[in-house]
Amino acid sequence: MLQSVADLSISYKIFYSVLLFSWTVYLWEAYLAYRQRKVYRSTTHVPTELGNIMDTETFEKSRLYQLDKSTFSFWSGLYSETEGTLILLLGGIPFLWKLSGVLIGRAGFGPEYEITQSLAFLLLATLFSAVTGMPWSIYNTFVIEEKHGFNQQTLGFFLKDAVKKFVVTQCILLPVTSLLLYIIKIGGDYFFIYAWLFTLGVSLVLVTIYADYIAPLFDKFTPLPYGELRGNIESMAKSISFPLTKVYVVEGSKRSSHSNAYFYGFFKNKRIVLFDTLLEDYSPLNKAGEPGAGEPGLEPQPVPEHSGESDSTENKAKPKNKKQGCNNPEILAVLGHELGHWKLGHTVKNIVISQMNSFLCFFLFAVLIGRKELFTAFGFYDNQPTLIGLMIIFQFIFSPYNEVLSFCLTVLSRRFEFQADAFARNMGKATELYSALIKLNKDNLGFPVADWLFSMWHYSHPPLLERLRALKGAKQD
Repeated sequence: MLQSVADLSISYKIFYSVLLFSWTVYLWEAYLAYRQRKVYRSTTHVPTELGNIMDTETFEKSRLYQLDKSTFSFWSGLYSETEGTLILLLGGIPFLWKLSGVLIGRAGFGPEYEITQSLAFLLLATLFSAVTGMPWSIYNTFVIEEKHGFNQQTLGFFLKDAVKKFVVTQCILLPVTSLLLYIIKIGGDYFFIYAWLFTLGVSLVLVTIYADYIAPLFDKFTPLPYGELRGNIESMAKSISFPLTKVYVVEGSKRSSHSNAYFYGFFKNKRIVLFDTLLEDYSPLNKAGEPGAGEPGLEPQPVPEHSGESDSTENKAKPKNKKQGCNNPEILAVLGHELGHWKLGHTVKNIVISQMNSFLCFFLFAVLIGRKELFTAFGFYDNQPTLIGLMIIFQFIFSPYNEVLSFCLTVLSRRFEFQADAFARNMGKATELYSALIKLNKDNLGFPVADWLFSMWHYSHPPLLERLRALKGAKQD
């Protein structure tokens, strides 16, 4: 009896410690956002140092855009924190577990089918999250992004895309989770090693197949036509022994006018993907309203190798008064930066850090999973489902560790970005990367002035001015 009372006391302490830490993190994030909003409100004129970089009109547009985003982030964050607190206080997790048991019971499965009940629980939880998050996502896309000229979607396209994402996520999440739970159940004393190896394998498979089989379900991928740009990209890749096999252009403009570029693949099978909004001579947004607006400004396109849905009635290219994207030398400089991440081993280092963290977490999970007070703290008095244990330990108990790790990775990421800039600079592309960073900042309405504490905690990339100073020094040298 005394032992039960002691366990209950520990459970209360665990529960309220989790709530207290969650709100502490939220208040810290709110304080940082408040500091940054003060910067947005008070910096109404282009600082002298930025006089040759940003014009007054672009500076004001970026200020208002970031201010709107910050305000939205405050309210959505407050809602998310309040919702999470109410779910914990009102016993939402054990309620959903019991509901999932009732549902599988109607299908003829008893409580001994824990993995089946876990999958029903996961489906209900992700459905709840998708439904409650939908109004916020709609507001962000069709009010904020629309107001500032970035949104290119119609509501019908957006909703169809959301349903497709949910279905694809479930098709991956449910089988992977069921196998993971099965491995934990039969793995014995060393199950954490087998669970870690399984998640490692799944991660490598998903990274390998994502751009070839998953991303094309949502976007249209077209091989970059042969010409000057593709030839220069292949020559640059060859010069640093990057095993490039294909270069794609993805139709990002059907969703947003934001731009991006990335590479993927393992070993000798690397591919580069460029958003059409990154390419000045390719972006449909530069040609809206012009004769032949749908034709890219390079060469006739071959038949697309990957083709997701691209219905012109479902997106709306908007005329712009300025050119979007970068010219060819600037694109090469941007890719020089991205290839620098590969050449300097940043990708491998991130994978190693991620997997070391994953192994540590599974090991600690194995140590803690037998502690009954962790389950009673969250309303599970009679049973200890493995999936619930994963949720409690990984999401709640590890939250202080996760915050520290996230900050350390942010600091490391900024260091990697400086190194990749230096790599592009050493390839003789300092001038082009300098102008490309300015153009991309303007296209994406990035605000170049940041509160030092906010940027230290949040920015995975160094602030624009810091990157430009490093490149400018190299240009002068």
